This record gives sequence, C-alpha cells and structure tokens, in this order.
Amino acid sequence: MKKLSIILLAAMALTACGKNYPAKDVVLNDMQDSVNYALGFVNGAMIRMQQMQSDSSDAIVNEFVNALERGYNGEVEELEEPAMIGRSIGESIRSYEKSGLADNKAWTLNEKVMLQAFINGLEGDTTVMTADEARTYFQNQYQLSFGSEEVAGKAIKGTCPTKVKTIDLKDFTDSINYAFGMLNGSEIMQYVLANDSTGEDKELMLKELRRAMKNNVYNAQMKSMGEQIGKTIREQEPTGLLNEPSLETRFELIKQGFINGMRDYESQFDRTTAGEYIQTTINRIKYGDTQKEGEQFLAENRLKDGVMETESGLQYEVLTMGKGPKPQATDRVKVHYHGTLINGTVFDSSVERGEPAEFGLNQVISGWTEGLQLMPVGSKFRFYIPQELAYGSRATGNIPPYSTLIFEVELLDIVK
Repeated sequence: MKKLSIILLAAMALTACGKNYPAKDVVLNDMQDSVNYALGFVNGAMIRMQQMQSDSSDAIVNEFVNALERGYNGEVEELEEPAMIGRSIGESIRSYEKSGLADNKAWTLNEKVMLQAFINGLEGDTTVMTADEARTYFQNQYQLSFGSEEVAGKAIKGTCPTKVKTIDLKDFTDSINYAFGMLNGSEIMQYVLANDSTGEDKELMLKELRRAMKNNVYNAQMKSMGEQIGKTIREQEPTGLLNEPSLETRFELIKQGFINGMRDYESQFDRTTAGEYIQTTINRIKYGDTQKEGEQFLAENRLKDGVMETESGLQYEVLTMGKGPKPQATDRVKVHYHGTLINGTVFDSSVERGEPAEFGLNQVISGWTEGLQLMPVGSKFRFYIPQELAYGSRATGNIPPYSTLIFEVELLDIVK
C-alpha cells in the first residue's frame, strides 16, 4: 500500500483510560533480570525518540503499556485482514477528533464529509473529485500547512454512510476532509480490496470501521504497536529471549523497562548503556567458549621457550631483532603483518595482499600499540594478544567476540 494511505499509518489524540504506569526502579537480581529490563528500556527509549516527539503524556504511555499487556496475555482479538484494516481506520478517525485531520493540528475533522468521501472513493465515484485531484490537493495543502499557527476547531462527528452520495464542498474544511477521504478510499479499493469480487471483504472492513469508531482510543498507532510487540514477546518465548535459548522471558521487567524508557527515566540504564549491555551479554553467551579457549591457549603458550609476557598480558616472540629506532605511541608506522585466530584461521594479512600498511599507533588495538613500541625498525615479532587487548566483546570482520589474536608483524619504518 502506498505511503499516502495516511489513515492507516498514524494517529494522535483522544482520552486514555485504564491503569497508570509510573516510572520506577526495579530489583535486578541476576543477568536474566538485567537483560530483560535493558531490552524493554532500550525499545521504550526508541519509541520515545521516534514516536513521542509531539506527545510524551501519561495517556500515550498508559495506552501503549495497556496494549502491550493485552498482546502478551493473548487478549487481542484476532481479525481477518479486512476487519483489521477497518479497525485501524476507525480508531485513527477517533483519534483525529482531538489531534486534527491526519494529525494536523490546523485542520478540523469533519467526519460526515470525510467518511462520505471515503465511501465514494471505495465505490469509484468521481463526481466531486477524482483520486488524482484529491492526492494533488491534499499534498499541496499539507505542504502549505507547515508552520501554520491555526488550531483545529471542534470535530464534527458523523457515522460511516452506506452508499455513494454527491455533496457540496462549502469551505476549506469540507474540501480537505473530502480530499483525504477520497484519497484513502480509492487507495484502499486499489491496493487492499482489488480482489474482492464478492464485496464481502469490503463489508467486513466497513463493519469493523463502524465498530471501532465507538471505541475510546488515545493513539491508534501506539495501541496497535503495543499489542503487536506484546504478542511477539509471547510468541518468541519458546525459543528464548532474543532467540537465545538460555535467556528466559521475564515480562514484568520488560514492561517496566518500556515504561521507564518511554518516560525517560534513566536511573538504572540509559539508551546507550542498555544497548551495550544487551549486546555484551549476548556475545558472552554465544562466544564464552571462545574466551575460555583463548585463556587456555595463553596459559599454555606462556610456558614455551622464547615467549615473553608483559605486565598487561601481551605475549610475544622475537623472530628477528632489528637495529633501528623504536616507535612511540604517537608515531605513524609502516608494517607488514599476518593475523590469525588461535585455530589458524587467517582474518587479515598485508603479506597476502602484497602491500604494507601504514597507520598511527594510537589508532589500533592496544595490543598493537604496546607491542610495536617494543620493536626496533627492522624487527619481526610474533604477538599473542589477549581479547581484552584486542577487540573484546566486539565482533570485527571475521573475528568473533572475545578472540585471542596472533600477529606476525615486521616493522618496516617509522613514517615521518
């Protein structure tokens, strides 16, 4: 469906009911608690940033969390696609009663005109306005409305008619409502009901639209989003949180994370630290064996003849000792290198490319920064770099998180 099917895309405003969900600290007893809470928080914070710029009220948070609970508890009514679309349209229209037509605070909603145009568009009646004329008019007026300080008047309520009717457009409010309804009706017919040869899908959609217009909805988009996210959390439980079998779902912590993220309550996490914690935790679960294998390798390697170890844990062997100067941490160097994992897998090699590399020593992993300062120009060393002196929990190219790295490095020159 095209982007211009605006009724189906978003909605703002009305009055919310139900529970209130305040921000608060939670008790995080273990890693499972923390990753569940962090997951909710980072997603709640993202919703706040992307969806709540113009409205961060209690009402919008409460409606989302109410819907999240219903979705998770399996309390959302399952509808056929036409009925689901009808519900979305009806709830969106209700929300426009306070936010203005198409969420435009300068445009008064006239349900009588807009819904008649919607029916006319579904039936292909172009007596008052064609779909193309409606699209052009609506787009032009929408652009002109940017920066307007006008405020929409009280919505004119109405019900969805049952048949085509020609109406007079008396003013701008009538015209913009008619264009909006015609545009959406014609696009619904073209992209949603194109194969509805019997008209049953259309009647099902209109029945649910009329029903939904009786509902009390504050923000149709947030309600739908909450229901879908809650449902998805429940459906993914058997495979583990984030599809990781060792992580169990603890919904109450996820829910409070959403609440705190949406309310910008950063007592225990902020958006950055929550995301980093989740990624680090997943990496430790998936790649913990890689870290253990690296630690075992280094424990055995340090006992070998010719292997030396610095205070930081960097191990190295001198293959050739040069006679030139040693670089400083702020120097730029020219090197040839060959990098492998402890299992021998090559992940990067200037030797194989046949071209030396140049870089600043303060621009590379700390194992390189420390190690190359031990090398006079003309030297060739082999470094065994612990994961904490390499890329740590980050995956980089073909290097898994927590990998111990082996490099043979020849220092060719200090670049002035």
